Order: sequence, then structure tokens, then C-alpha cells
Amino acid sequence: MEGGVDPVKPSDAPSELAQLQERYRALEEENTRLQAERTQLLTLQEGLETQLRETLLELAELKRQLFGERSDRLTPEEEGQLAEVAADLEEEHQQDPPLSDDVLQDQAGEEPEGESPVKDSAKGKRRRRRHPLPEHLERQTVVLEPEGLAPCEHCGRPPEAIGEEVSEELEYVPAKLVVRRTVRPKYACRCGCGGVRVAPLPPRLVPQSKLGLGLAVYLLLARFDDHVAYYTLERIFRERHDVVIPRQQMVQWVEQIAFLLQPLCNLMFERMKQGGYLQVDETPVKVMDPGVKGKCARGYLWFYAVPGGDVFLDFQGTRGRAAPHAQLTGFIGTIQTDAYEVYDSLKKVIPDLIRIGCAAHSRRKFRRALRDGDRRAIGFIAHFRRLYRIERQTEDLTPEERHQIRQEQAVSIWTQLQQDAQALQPQLLPKSTLGKAVSYFLNEYEALTGYLQSPTYRIDNNLVENSIRVPAVGRRRWLFIGHPDAGWRSAVIYSLIVSCRRRGINPQHYLTDVLRRLPAMNITQIGQLLPECWKPLPSASPSDQPSCAPAPSPAA
Repeated sequence: MEGGVDPVKPSDAPSELAQLQERYRALEEENTRLQAERTQLLTLQEGLETQLRETLLELAELKRQLFGERSDRLTPEEEGQLAEVAADLEEEHQQDPPLSDDVLQDQAGEEPEGESPVKDSAKGKRRRRRHPLPEHLERQTVVLEPEGLAPCEHCGRPPEAIGEEVSEELEYVPAKLVVRRTVRPKYACRCGCGGVRVAPLPPRLVPQSKLGLGLAVYLLLARFDDHVAYYTLERIFRERHDVVIPRQQMVQWVEQIAFLLQPLCNLMFERMKQGGYLQVDETPVKVMDPGVKGKCARGYLWFYAVPGGDVFLDFQGTRGRAAPHAQLTGFIGTIQTDAYEVYDSLKKVIPDLIRIGCAAHSRRKFRRALRDGDRRAIGFIAHFRRLYRIERQTEDLTPEERHQIRQEQAVSIWTQLQQDAQALQPQLLPKSTLGKAVSYFLNEYEALTGYLQSPTYRIDNNLVENSIRVPAVGRRRWLFIGHPDAGWRSAVIYSLIVSCRRRGINPQHYLTDVLRRLPAMNITQIGQLLPECWKPLPSASPSDQPSCAPAPSPAA
């Protein structure tokens, strides 16, 4: 028909229908993907809104306590100090979660390498850059070939590969128990005169036992790093591996391994003491003592740490002076502690001992007073904030530069703090929260400023307190130590695990290598296995390992 539209040929209808069906399926897939993204965004929005509400409620409560009817109007200086405290609270709530979480997120939308995180202009918050799956992980490849690769209907040739689409997901391969057999062929001459020759059996980790190296490391980490109770491990072996390993057997194995590692820990502590500066703290732990009927006894884990270095734990049944005295006899140098009176009493029995205090303990008491609504604590917290800012700014400087800046800036702040506390103390009730904070500060003033004597000293004891977290988490999981005699082995294993983590060493790699080499060593060789000296050399014998460098000289 001239001047009109050609009618659709009947032969074209199936082709157009197939195209429409294909487009419909594509739209369905796109809709499913968008719905999934919408669900993720709603979940993220809900979490952010919850976090914002908590922050606003905390700030509102702080303002209510400070600006309520019973409070007078704040001075401009106090308002500025309060703003700094509020900024600290907001900064704590806006901390990003660990970057390791990124590996579990969808890789779609990944930013090009080298680009910084993008800032969301609508909400003013930074979006974390997603990271690819780690390259060191083993790759298991599955190739999916399309079905129906028939020759081309136009040219008759078979399809050729022109590229590929690759997607990755993180998979977990469950652990398994295996039986490792060691076969040693025996050789002899048929005449019977030359005797029998057989290869010597390598030293066993636990003589006359069936404990393999991998199982030993797993038990140590599961119990003391993952905080799994022995009865739970017994159930896991029975249900998931169909192997019965009684918990009593596991306890005996751990005791023998701890006995093997104990000389290594003792040597580590001797080297720590040579440095002349230790941070010390203690934490209670429940103990099942057969001599105490009807309840758990109380023991204590004493922590001795070198900032940025190793941590040594000592289990004792007492919190008295005898516990640290036994470990610090002959020590010459400085300990940094809280105000527990036992530490000051140590100076009576260890004449060369010097004690300095912990600013974090004092600051914590003023913060508690502020939470109770006493606005007079704001000025003290602001001064502490300036002191900590100095520490952050000098962290990467040389010791000489750090000492100079401390003397130029920190000394005047401490003097002002002391004057403010002395002027305020007569106005306070001794039993009030702020009264206790001021009394603690004035009584500890000489110890609190002791860190100014040397650039190697820290302003607080927080590093050793952070080391307490590992056994503290375990204390909540397994509740108690099964016997007073078991405390020492917990201390030995915790010492090595925490020291490895402080130095960025994988505890599993460290324990596997150390327990492989330790049974064949003598006592003069174990220094090369200390966390500060350890270097994995799987192809070398223990005698080929380099010796450890001498310990640093005592701090000035």
C-alpha cells in the first residue's frame, strides 16, 4: 500500500515476542537487584538513625544535668570546655567499624584503586571504600559452561570464547581431624652381624601421647584466645568429628604444653625487667578451690607490661604485696600503676623502685563527677584533654623532642590543675563524686606528673589495661579457673598470646613454629623463640637460628 505503513508480517511476530520476553526477564532481574539494594540501604539507614538517636540522647542528658533548674548559667569558658567534651563524645560514636568487616560486603560499586573514601554530600558522612577479597587466600575455580553451544545458524561455525565473567565469594572449609602415621622402615644385613638400623623418632611435643602439633595449637587458641570452655570443645569433637577426647585429657595436654613454654615466659620477663620500666596492674578471677566449700575462691592475674612490647602474666592467690614483691625482687627502675596502696608499699622492700601514676584513672573520676551533674569537673577534663593532645602530637617525634615539648607545654597545665584542685577542695564534701576525684588527684599529684621525668614513660597505664581484656573476656565465658594449680598455666599461655598480638604476630603461626622447634632445643637456645626475636625459618634447624639482641638499657 503506497503512502501507508507496511503491515506486520506474521513471520515477524514470534521474533518480536521472544524479544519482549527477554526484555521482561531482564527487567525482572533488574527489579530483584534494586529490591536487594533497597533492603541494604534501609538496614544501613536504620543503623545510622539508631546511632544518631543514642548520641543525641547522651548529649541531651549531659545538657540537662548541666543546664537544669538547679544549675547556674555556665560561663563562656565553661561552655567552650563543654563543647570540647561533647565533640569527644560525637567522635567516639562516629568511629568506623573495623576494616575487616569490608571483606564481607558486596563488591559491587568498588572504587578504583588509589581513590579515597567518597563523602556523602547529603548526610555529610564518609562512605568507607570497599576492599577486594585478600590475594593470599587460596582460590578454588569452578567453570560454568553455557548449555546448547550449537553451531551458529548464520555461518555454521561453533561459538568461540571471547572473554569471561568472574564473581567471587568467601567460602569456609570446615576443619577436620586426621591421623598422622609415621613409618620408620628397619634395615639389617641378613647375616645378622650388622645390627638393625632405623631412623630416630623426632622429639614428640608430649612424650607417650597421641597429641599432634596442629591439635595442640588449636586447643591453646580455642581455650585461651577464643575462650571456649573445655566441655564445649569435648562436645565439638564428639558431634562434628565423631571423636571422643575427654576434657580431662585436654587439661593434661595443656598443662604439659604450658610446662614446656614456661621457661620461655620466664626468660621473656627477665628481659622485660632489664629495660627498667614496667606498667603493672592486676585483675581478679574466680578459682574452683577444693579447700573452699560452697563458693568459688578468688585469685588474681598480675600483669607486667612494657609499652609497645611484651606482657607477662603471673597468677597468685593474693592481692597483697607478696605477689608483686616476688616478681620484682632485684628490679631497678620505674613501675607505672594506679593508686592501689600495695604498689607504694613495695618501695619499703625494694629500695631502688620508683612509682609513677596513671592520668587515665584520675581523668576517669572527673568524668564520673561530670556524669553526676557537677559542672565544676568540666575544667579539669578540659585540662586533661590538652595533656592528651600533647601526647598525640609528640607520638612520632624523637624522645628528645617529646621531652622538650612536654616541659614547655605540659608542666604549666599540671601546675594549673593542681592550683584549681587545691582551691576547690575546701568547697567539696569529701564523699561526693567530685570530692573523691579531687582528693585522688591531689594525693597522686607527684606520681601523676612522674611521666615527665623521661620521654619513654607514658602518661597513663592504658596499654597494660588493654592487655587485661583478653583474659577478662575469657573470664566471662568460662567463668572460673578449674583449680588453683591451673592458674599458672593460664598465665603462661596468655603471656605469649598477648605479647604476639602486641607485636603484630599471628599467634597461630607463632605457636605452631615454637612448639615444633622447642622440644629439640636446650635451655640456652630458647632465647631465639622470644616474641621480640622470633622469625619463622621452617627450612632451618634450631641451631641455625640467629641469637636475640641484648635487652635495652634501663630508662633514665
